[in-house]
Amino acid sequence: MSANISFFPVDNGDMTLIKLDSGKTILIDVKIRNLENEGNNVIPDVEAKLRERIRVDDQGRPYVDVFLLTHPDQDHCLGLTNTFHLGPPEQYNTKNNKIFIRELWSSPIIFRRAGHNNLVLCEDAKSFNTEAKRRINLFKKFGASQLVHGNQILILGEDENGKTDSLQEILVSIDSNITKINGRLDPSASIYLLGPLPKSDIEDEEEALAKNRSSVILSISLNVNQVQDVCRFLSGGDAEVAIWERLLSKHKNTGYLQYDILQSPHHCSWHTLSHDSWSELGENAVVSRDALLALSQARHGALIISSSKPISGIDNDPPNIRAKREYIAITNNDPNRFKCTGEYPNTKNPDVMDFEITEYGPRLMSKPRFANLPIIGRQPIAHG
Repeated sequence: MSANISFFPVDNGDMTLIKLDSGKTILIDVKIRNLENEGNNVIPDVEAKLRERIRVDDQGRPYVDVFLLTHPDQDHCLGLTNTFHLGPPEQYNTKNNKIFIRELWSSPIIFRRAGHNNLVLCEDAKSFNTEAKRRINLFKKFGASQLVHGNQILILGEDENGKTDSLQEILVSIDSNITKINGRLDPSASIYLLGPLPKSDIEDEEEALAKNRSSVILSISLNVNQVQDVCRFLSGGDAEVAIWERLLSKHKNTGYLQYDILQSPHHCSWHTLSHDSWSELGENAVVSRDALLALSQARHGALIISSSKPISGIDNDPPNIRAKREYIAITNNDPNRFKCTGEYPNTKNPDVMDFEITEYGPRLMSKPRFANLPIIGRQPIAHG
């Protein structure tokens, strides 16, 4: 057996699929664009590539066990409404053949901070929020044990003013482990919730956290063939410099910032590493020592993945060419351990970057093989 982590080429944006050794799948963010030419490049059909890597249940529905939205920016949820079934599971239309989401993972903090910053939500973010509320209302009415696949939800982090106090059964606090997937323990992963960081009592600090695109941040430790912690994946969405500075102060010696694979936050943006403006100061901009240290907890042979356009040009941000240099320095200046989704295997025809995770760690697969395999067994009918 093995696990897999697949990074999809979605330009500046995130779309990452994790397949656990148990077979369960966790999709982190999505960006599915219209298939058309962009200059000389053709947009990869990432929806088709996703479908190749997920299973079909005994009702004929392609599905993911978990969909996590790290934050409600369009480049992290584009295509959600058109590609995924949102709404009651009994309303699933097999003719539409949309991807079925067994369990949503959502944080109320990211939506609240978006509102406080007057961020206008795109239609896909609004649809996600509506679906999350539908599932929460079902939980309030029936309880978690009565919810079938398609109605399940996990809340990541407490909301302010006690708004999530009644949701403890489906709530995971910051700085604690996510122990269940679809309501059941899964020994093939240990998932630690690092962020979004809770509201600060210091006004200036809270403003900095909000402006830094507070995202769900996970440390995912994968277990394969009963071997523990064979690969740690650090996923941080668009969390920027103030977030990583604060995380270092909390977790410098806990080990939760260590990784074998890091998805460079905010598509290799300079704003992850510095408070200074790249457009104004360029190479004179100063790197935040603490943010860099937070993102430098690389284990031996660690890889850093930029989910972004090809990295070139001194004026671009994101992705930023100096940020790339800082990340390569983290890898002991081994450029082969820094990879960009927009450049793999080449810039003209980027394809999915698939890593196989065995008991020996991660390995980039040259020609992966996947199949839509059905899952045997139907859930009993329950409320919702």
